[in-house]
Amino acid sequence: MEQHLRYNPFVNYFTEHYGCRLQKVVVNAGFTCPNRDGSLGTGGCTYCDNDAFHPNYSTPDKSIGRQIDEGIEFHKVRYHKAQQYIAYFQPFSNTYAPLCKLKEIYAQALAHPDIRGIVIGTRPDCVDNEKLDWLQELSEHGKIVIIEYGIESVYNKTLERIHRGHNFETAVKAIEETARRGITQCGHFIFGLPGETAREMEASVQIINGLPLTALKFHQLQIIKGTRMEKEFAKAIAEGKVSTLTQAQCQEAYQAQRQAIQQYHQQPDFITFTLEEYIDFIAKFIARLRPDFYIDRFAGEVPPRFVNETPWGLIRYQELRTMLEKRMEKLDLTQGCSI
Repeated sequence: MEQHLRYNPFVNYFTEHYGCRLQKVVVNAGFTCPNRDGSLGTGGCTYCDNDAFHPNYSTPDKSIGRQIDEGIEFHKVRYHKAQQYIAYFQPFSNTYAPLCKLKEIYAQALAHPDIRGIVIGTRPDCVDNEKLDWLQELSEHGKIVIIEYGIESVYNKTLERIHRGHNFETAVKAIEETARRGITQCGHFIFGLPGETAREMEASVQIINGLPLTALKFHQLQIIKGTRMEKEFAKAIAEGKVSTLTQAQCQEAYQAQRQAIQQYHQQPDFITFTLEEYIDFIAKFIARLRPDFYIDRFAGEVPPRFVNETPWGLIRYQELRTMLEKRMEKLDLTQGCSI
């Protein structure tokens, strides 16, 4: 691990395996999603607006080569430690096309002289054996290949609630097939999705530890303007069904105490986090994670213009890293120490 961190950051994966720091350059190749084009549904998942999750330089009206050039110039200013680059196909589902089309798109990125490989953001229901076999061949011929699966939750009730369009079993199958081929993979999860209790969020670590993933990304739920979830969240506020994590934990404890006499106590529909609560939550969560996992991110950043509120202010990810490190140091926690 990096000497100053108490968890295993994803930058370590690149330095350990490739001997240098690799910076992701976001590419928008114009893909869509089966949850948008009518195959599974329309409108996407209830929380989703892809415009909120990728930089301005990556737009599908530009060639892939131009996006990479502009992205590298952007990162040279922002991240001085970057030594080499990897194309990150991020917006929407980047395996949602016939294999012949995928080969054509990925080849454009891999032909760039400054690109060493590709990171492919996709859904677990958008891969098949043919695509995974080809990606395995690509990785075995010296190209860096990483698949980033949007899993979001380990609970089927949550996946159904957010209109995800697949269940957790589908995610497990994709992860296992990818691992069987030796392809590096990252799983993305969201904390605070509607209907999940504090105990369920805490307990999900046990299920995640059983997955053959290489790396993990964790985000707190952020309510994006114009999404269906923004309407759900407003309704929950009006009905008094939004609680902070601390309030939710107290409510769950109260319900457990009164269960013997069958007294009903309403659970919140949404659990939000104050900044201090989230840092404490994620510190203890990481302490229960397998120590071999690499952690790509533990919190999300969305530009303020996209969110209906910024409860943590305009704090940047680097500041959150410092806060997490201090909290883990205070609690004397390291990744995996509480398993």
